[in-house]
Amino acid sequence: MLRRSLLVLLLCLSAACAGTDPEPVALEDPALPTAAPSPTPKPVPYLPRGGHGVFQNNHMVVMAYGTADTPVLGVLGEAPPDEAARRLEELAARWAEASGKPVRPAFELITSVAQRAPGPDGRYSTGLKHEQVQRYLDAARKAKMLLVLDFQPGLAKVLDQVKHYERFLLEPEVGIAIDPEWVLKPGERPGRQIGALDAATINEVSAYLSGLVSTHRLPEKVFLVHQFKTYMLPDRELIQDRFGLATVFHVDGFGPRHAKKETYDLLSSKDGVIPGGRVHNGYKLFIDEDVPLQEPAEVLRHTPRPELVSYQ
Repeated sequence: MLRRSLLVLLLCLSAACAGTDPEPVALEDPALPTAAPSPTPKPVPYLPRGGHGVFQNNHMVVMAYGTADTPVLGVLGEAPPDEAARRLEELAARWAEASGKPVRPAFELITSVAQRAPGPDGRYSTGLKHEQVQRYLDAARKAKMLLVLDFQPGLAKVLDQVKHYERFLLEPEVGIAIDPEWVLKPGERPGRQIGALDAATINEVSAYLSGLVSTHRLPEKVFLVHQFKTYMLPDRELIQDRFGLATVFHVDGFGPRHAKKETYDLLSSKDGVIPGGRVHNGYKLFIDEDVPLQEPAEVLRHTPRPELVSYQ
C-alpha cells in the first residue's frame, strides 16, 4: 500500500509540474459490480378460446360435472374424457346460440370424493390419482376447455386437499370448486346431513390460489363455491374476492321449475358485490332429477342472469 501511495503521489506531482491533468492510474481494488438488468417478466398465457379473464368479453361458462369413470355422480363420468369433451361442445353450442355470447366449456371434475367409509386416513374422502386428473386435463386442453377441480373434503382440511393437486393448479386452464355439502364435523357421515363451510376457510383457499396466479403469472382462474341451503355458507357475506380469481356462487338444487327458481332467487347474488370485488352467479341443471329439464333460453330468463351453468 505504501509503494502504491508513493507512486500515485509522484505521478500527481509530475503532472502538476507539467501543467497537465494526470493520466488515470489502474489501482489494485476491483471495480464495484454493476446491477444486473431486471429480467423481462414472462407473458401471461391466454385462456383456452382467448383472453385472460374467465368472463371477459361477455363469455359464459358451461360445465359438465362428475368424476372419473363413475356415471352415477354426473355426466362427466358417463364417457371417456375425449367423448365427454365432444358432448360438452354440443351443449356449449346450444348455449352460445341461446345467449348470443361466446361460451367457454369446462370440465368440473370431482377430485376428492366423499365416501361412506372413513378410509385409511379416517377422513371420509378419497382423492383421484394424479394420473386420472391428467387424463381430463389432456382432454380439456385438446378441446380448448377449462378444467375445474371440485373438492368434497369430508373431515379433511380443504386447503390440504387443494395443495395436493398444486401441479395442476399451475396450469393456466385449471381452477377450483369447493362443495360445503360434503364438509363434515367429527361424528358426522357423508349423506346423513348437509355440511357447511365458513368464510375463513374459503378465504384461506382463495388466498392460496390467488398467490399461485400472482407468483406464476397465470390468467384468471375459476373459484367456485357450491350452495343450495343458506346455512351451507353461514357467513357468506365475508367471502372475499381475490386477485386473479373469478369467484362464483353456484346455486345447486334439483326439482321442478318453481322450486329451482325459488332457490336461485334466494341464493343468487343480486348486486354481484363481495368484499374486495365482485361475484358471478352459477346455476346447476340435473339431467335426471330436474322435471322437466330446463332449456337454455328458460335459464337465461332468470334475474340476475347466470354467467355459469353446469350439468350433472
